[in-house]
Amino acid sequence: MTDLARRTAFGFLKLTIFMVLLVIGPAGTWRFWPGWLFLAGSLTATAAIAVWMLRHDRALLERRLTVGPAAERDPVQRRIQTAAGLFGAALMGLPGLDHHFGWSTMPPALVIVGNLGVLAGYWLCFLVFRENSYAAGTIAVEEGQAVIATGPYGVVRHPMYASAVSLVLFGPLALGSWWAFVPAAAVLASMVARLLVEERYLVAHLPGYAAYREQVRFRLVPGIW
Repeated sequence: MTDLARRTAFGFLKLTIFMVLLVIGPAGTWRFWPGWLFLAGSLTATAAIAVWMLRHDRALLERRLTVGPAAERDPVQRRIQTAAGLFGAALMGLPGLDHHFGWSTMPPALVIVGNLGVLAGYWLCFLVFRENSYAAGTIAVEEGQAVIATGPYGVVRHPMYASAVSLVLFGPLALGSWWAFVPAAAVLASMVARLLVEERYLVAHLPGYAAYREQVRFRLVPGIW
């Protein structure tokens, strides 16, 4: 096993433990089936994407292993990432509390729809990775990086954020909690703030990006924004 494969496997193990504790722990019971369904779909999709990158784009995988507020160079982005991380943790942890205390009830059919939406978000994420080897976890422009205007980038300028929007919007349904839409709204606000800062950075540092903005008008949602 290569060093990159070992680091990827160790990172996935840590992610799995963290997500199980965060999603299942607050429920106070192992019988929180929406949580287990969400974890099964999310972790399977994450593992599949990681295996694909190991086989087809190791440089991209290396870039994706560097994530989080501490990895950001811009202090504004560090603050945005910190807020987004806290709100995201609340989004995944609150449904367990909701289940434990019975604050709200979600029909099973909507839970299934939510999980399908989450998987759609991961599929879009994969399409972004397949199209753009520079889709790093931090905001940066590397030497030789060019503007990508094909695939999902021909529809919206920030398809990676669009995939995250799908995860955030469908996550509360997948986890069976109406209350989870509260932190979900905060995560979306954090994402919009990060996207706007990133656009200013790309215009200033990525040659051709200003022209690309004229070519692809919508940032996140076709026909809306």
